Amino acid sequence: MATETEDAHDDGHHLPAVQDWPRGFGEASWWPFVTAVGGGGIYVGAALFLMGTAGIVPTLAGPVTLVGSVGLFLVGVYGWLYHAFVAEFWERGANEHGASKLRWGMLAFLGSELGTFSAGFVYFFFIRANTWPPEGAEFPTLLGSLVIVNTAILLLSSVTLHFAHEAIRENNRGRFLGLLGTTLLLGVVFIGGQVYEYYEFILHEEFTLTSGVFGSAFYGLTGLHGLHVTLGAVLLGIVFVRALRGQYSAERHVSVTTASMYWHFVDAIWVLLVVVLYVGAELTGTLG
Repeated sequence: MATETEDAHDDGHHLPAVQDWPRGFGEASWWPFVTAVGGGGIYVGAALFLMGTAGIVPTLAGPVTLVGSVGLFLVGVYGWLYHAFVAEFWERGANEHGASKLRWGMLAFLGSELGTFSAGFVYFFFIRANTWPPEGAEFPTLLGSLVIVNTAILLLSSVTLHFAHEAIRENNRGRFLGLLGTTLLLGVVFIGGQVYEYYEFILHEEFTLTSGVFGSAFYGLTGLHGLHVTLGAVLLGIVFVRALRGQYSAERHVSVTTASMYWHFVDAIWVLLVVVLYVGAELTGTLG
C-alpha cells in the first residue's frame, strides 16, 4: 500500500525521488548524486586529457569523458532544480514565504559559487606574484576584438534580462517573451564566441591547457565560467519554455527572479575575468 508521502508526490512528474530511493531515507533524490558524478567526471576528463597529451592514455579518452560528464552534469542539475524548485513551487502555489525561501536558497548557492571562483582567482594571483610573464611562457594576444565583442554581448544580455523581469512584473507578457528570448539568444552567441576563441588559441596559436601555469589558469577559469554560462542558458531555456506556456504573471514569477540572479552573477564574474585575466595579462606582459 502506498504511503501518504508517496501519494503526496504522485503528481505525474515521474521524478526519480522518494519512490526510487530505498525505504527509510525520506525525502531523498538521485539528482544530486547524478550531478556530483557529472561534476567529478569533468575533473577526471581534464586529467585524462593531460595524460593523453603525454601518451599515457588514448588521446580521445579525455575529450569523450569531458563531453559526457558535462552532459551528465547538466542533466543532473536540470532534474535537481526541477524537483527541488519547479514541481514543488507549482504544488504549493505562489506563496510569498516559499518564494522567499527560494530566493535565499539561490543566494546561498551563489555564495558557494563565489567561493569556487575565488579559489581559481587565488591560484592566478599566486602564479602572478612570481616572475611575470612566467619564464618560457608564450601566450597570444588575449585582449582582442573577439573578447571585447563577446563581453559587450554578455553585458547586453543582462540588460535585456533585467527589462524582461520588469515586464513580467507589469504583466506585459509579450514584452517579457521578446526580451527573454533575446537574452537566451545572446547567451548562446556568447558561448559560441568562447568556443571560437578556444579554437583560435588551441589550433592557430598553440596555446593550450598544458601551456605552463598561465595556460592552466586561463583555461581553468574561463572554462569554469563557460560551464556556468551554459548552465545559465539551460535555466533560461527552461524559463522561456514555461513562459511560452503562460506559466508566469505579476504574482507568479519566482523562477524568473532566481534565474535572473544566477545570470547576473555569471555576468559579473566575466567582467572580473576580463579585467584580471585578459587585461591584467596584457598590461603586466607589456610592463614586465
